[in-house]
Amino acid sequence: KCISFTKYMNKAYLLIGSNIGNRKLYLLEAKHFLNVIGCIAKASSIYETAAWGKTNQATFLNQALLLETVLTANELLNNILGIEEKMGRKRLEQYGSRIIDIDILLFNDDVINTPTLTVPHPAMINRSFTLIPLAEIASNIVHPVYNKTIQVLLKELNQKPFQNWDYNNAKLLASQSLDFPQMVRINYRQLK
Repeated sequence: KCISFTKYMNKAYLLIGSNIGNRKLYLLEAKHFLNVIGCIAKASSIYETAAWGKTNQATFLNQALLLETVLTANELLNNILGIEEKMGRKRLEQYGSRIIDIDILLFNDDVINTPTLTVPHPAMINRSFTLIPLAEIASNIVHPVYNKTIQVLLKELNQKPFQNWDYNNAKLLASQSLDFPQMVRINYRQLK
């Protein structure tokens, strides 16, 4: 458990994911490192999802987090890249398999567009594997560019056709925990 002084902290919504090796352990290790640079105030359930972009690879475990931190967005990005490198992430191909992936989805209400960082994450509104766990912990947070809540963005996304997403084979693996003996299938269209 970490101590958070919410009033003074930046709020960063992150998505962590892994599809190589002991995925559960890598998510846990990433959260340990993130708690060193801030405080994880909220964590979604862990979802197992089909790969996106390059679909002929192992499924991912994904989890959304709210990290409260004193770091600026660029400092956070540099620390995240360091965590990924320390954990063994190799950037060999776009959308390729990875031990760990940590994306900054939102940072306060900021809109950032630099050569190294774009916030809000530009692809998040088109990715159910991002919006579903994010809606679980931040459904009423407003996207600073589209001026819609995460829940509304998810609802709008559910009305679009998908090429790389299979709702029936999506699996909710655990709530707030990495200690899960079974997998439970859910229909994401029923997620409130």
